[in-house]
Amino acid sequence: KTVFVTVGTTSFDDLIVTVTSNECVKALIDRGYTDLVLQVGRGSVVPDPEICSGLTLQVFRFKDSISEDIRQADLIISHAGAGSCLEALGANKPLLVVVNDKLMDNHQLELAKQLQADSHLIYCTCSTLSQTLKDMDLSLLTTYTPGEPQNFAYFLDKAIGLV
Repeated sequence: KTVFVTVGTTSFDDLIVTVTSNECVKALIDRGYTDLVLQVGRGSVVPDPEICSGLTLQVFRFKDSISEDIRQADLIISHAGAGSCLEALGANKPLLVVVNDKLMDNHQLELAKQLQADSHLIYCTCSTLSQTLKDMDLSLLTTYTPGEPQNFAYFLDKAIGLV
């Protein structure tokens, strides 16, 4: 069972340090995960593969596409960027979003709260990640159905008098 962690194009060293901590690694192993794949982006933290005793660790900064990593994952742990969240949800994968509470004007928190309220994901912060990994019930998550942009386009056309 594989966990894929992504920080997108940003730097989120706190997430990388936290998810590779002894406490989080133990929680993942206790849940039956065997592999941990980290996309570390622009961060300065690049964990050594030996750091996660009991898990097979792969680390990379960027790829042209992370679609294959998402497809192969049994659990995705992501920063709260809209693109990363929607890509994971679009692949119908269990998603745990870790909000960077050090960001100012944190719109990511609003997105995470709404998607959790709609039962599409679970969110936490770095300080609560290990406990969330222990307690989460992924069976309660529901499939995310993307919006229908043609409805919005029709609404705009009608609003400006083209229809």
